[in-house]
Amino acid sequence: MKRLLAYVVVLITMFMLTACAGMQGATANSPVLDRITMNGELVVGTAASMPPLNMTTKDGEIIGLEIDLAQAMADSMGVKLRLEAIQFHELLPALEAGRIDMILSGMTITPQRNMKVAFVGPYFKSGKAILTKLPTMAQAQTPEDIHDPRKSIVTLRGTTSEQFVKDYLPKVKLVTANSYDEAIDMVINNEVDALFADYTICVVTIFRYPKEKLLTVVSPLTYEPLGIALPDNDSLFVNWVDNYLKTLEDSGALEELTWEWFENPGWMKRLP
Repeated sequence: MKRLLAYVVVLITMFMLTACAGMQGATANSPVLDRITMNGELVVGTAASMPPLNMTTKDGEIIGLEIDLAQAMADSMGVKLRLEAIQFHELLPALEAGRIDMILSGMTITPQRNMKVAFVGPYFKSGKAILTKLPTMAQAQTPEDIHDPRKSIVTLRGTTSEQFVKDYLPKVKLVTANSYDEAIDMVINNEVDALFADYTICVVTIFRYPKEKLLTVVSPLTYEPLGIALPDNDSLFVNWVDNYLKTLEDSGALEELTWEWFENPGWMKRLP
């Protein structure tokens, strides 16, 4: 993975050297880039619990596709990367308060969020799905198939999953959790009937806990474009990240990085 990350950085060196050179001399109207260059670090907020996008290993190291992306950006800026592990529902307030420079944490781009912060992306497209032990729920093809007042569903607090259940499944008993680990434990221990979350979370969880007889739908129930959340007061910073991401996409490096994390399950051995 480190070799792949080095390849990604080298691949866009010419573009980023030009961008960084301009950044050094033109940050008077760029408060976030000023802060990053002055402190010598890029501060990225992450839930650190959403594999394979972001996750915490047994040794306490935060790794994942998004972490590699954040590290590549920091390297291209010539600064250090500092990760801040924050509960998902507290990430946006942390960004708005200036405690972090960006959010890379499986965050769906929505009109409501975009009215408060800027977004670049999507860098990954996912969808909602059900994680359950019940075959009847795992066979759901539409939200109506699980709209039952006798059922209970857990979601991560502050996510589009929570809002979706509130809007489209009002009869279902909704339970919220602070982390996916907490939510998954509820499903495994039969405290709730299902977890409603991003499709990637559901699929990875099945591979992580093969003995728990967990099930999920074959295809996502909704469309979820994931983006990089940025402060709304720095157009140059937003432009820099946007150009960086486009360069990764056009070169094929982002696709290769994504493939590496989703097709190579070796990282699962490092999880608790």
